[in-house]
Amino acid sequence: MDKTLVAFQNAAIHQNIHNQVLKDVNFSIDKGDFVYLIGKTGSGKSSLLKTLYADLPLLEGEALVCGFNLRTIKKKQIPELRRKLGIVFQDFRLLTDRSVDKNLEFVLRATGWTDKVNIKNRIEEVLTKVGLMNKGYKMPHELSGGEQQRVAIARALLNDPELIIADEPTGNLDPETSEEIIDILYNLHEDKAVLLATHDYELMKKFEGSTLICENQTVIFHRLHPSEV
Repeated sequence: MDKTLVAFQNAAIHQNIHNQVLKDVNFSIDKGDFVYLIGKTGSGKSSLLKTLYADLPLLEGEALVCGFNLRTIKKKQIPELRRKLGIVFQDFRLLTDRSVDKNLEFVLRATGWTDKVNIKNRIEEVLTKVGLMNKGYKMPHELSGGEQQRVAIARALLNDPELIIADEPTGNLDPETSEEIIDILYNLHEDKAVLLATHDYELMKKFEGSTLICENQTVIFHRLHPSEV
């Protein structure tokens, strides 16, 4: 089975039809990879991520993400693609009017889960993975920022995605909490892949990974080989 989850070839990334932000984009991400996405503000990182999860259309070149061709993907296929992705944002995006358990149940029901026992078991599984097994009854405002981000990671794991995309997940957190969050993500990458956009170069020294650098309107990919770890 092909272990390549993401493959971009000669792609150009656009914010809109008339605004190209990256060109000659060539890289691949395989199952088991942990990849940092870095670059200055305005270098195209967010546009690249939005293209990956089909929020922006790919207008030039080729790209496959978890078996979907981004040049030919139809609107009705986008939810199918996103079920294979776990997306974690900087600002948590939790539903503030319901508990942690109900936040997670909402996502499962929205993606086709119906059996109450299966839903309960899956919620317990993902909360255990992020170290929040006893916090399901709490409301988001009762949690620290780090705990809210753990819930966001648990939410991203619900449908067992092939690729986790984390967009500045530690941007609102203190250094110690940031390290805990990256540690959780790092421990997930062996049976999936993780693409992590960050400005925190200190954390990059602690957790080895490949690097995608957005600069000069293109992407430079440095793949970390096993011998480098």
